[in-house]
Amino acid sequence: MLNRRTFVFGAPIALAGCVTQEGPKFGTSENWQGSHYASMYGAIATEPFPIEAVDLTRVEPKFYRREVAYTTSEQPGTIVVDPHQRYAYLVMKGGRAIRYGVGVGKQEAFNFQGSAIIARKAEWPRWVPTPEMIKREPKRYGPYAGGVNGGSGNPLGARALYLYADGRDTYYRLHGTVEPWTIGTMVSSGCVRFMNQDIIDLYGRVPIGTRVVVLPVRGASTA
Repeated sequence: MLNRRTFVFGAPIALAGCVTQEGPKFGTSENWQGSHYASMYGAIATEPFPIEAVDLTRVEPKFYRREVAYTTSEQPGTIVVDPHQRYAYLVMKGGRAIRYGVGVGKQEAFNFQGSAIIARKAEWPRWVPTPEMIKREPKRYGPYAGGVNGGSGNPLGARALYLYADGRDTYYRLHGTVEPWTIGTMVSSGCVRFMNQDIIDLYGRVPIGTRVVVLPVRGASTA
């Protein structure tokens, strides 16, 4: 099966922090203060829970959201996830796409591949470990079998898009994260994580029924 995210379990306060480890610092030759990226990834105070500004020195600039040239046979409006390159693309007309940096699963066996549709969307979603996760690591996930309510410490972040294939839940999500420094890495137990500012942007652009194509983990990008 598939799933999900890196977690530090223990006391409730540890859950609220949802911390893995310190990410590296990335230097940049540009002044990001006052730039459109600083604005794009600034703090958001209009949500039910506060979203902190992303420390852009901890995320490689190539993973910032941007419009790019993108050649694909997929129709505009399709989301293409390329785990190998750590990107998700929202296909646009004219050979263009909005590209988002993502974090992906650390274990290939738990990663979904193929075509699915977004059958459900949720703001500040509730997180529930799957039976497979609990069976695989009962001490780690068992205490949270009842689920974790949405909020600033929830590992799904501010939004989640739920992928279904052949009418069944794949247990594969596109979702936010409380660990933006993990974008561009293989860290989760399966799903695709975005910076909260990016998943909010994507959430607002795609309706239920949107086609999502997830390329093989070691596949080559078509960009």
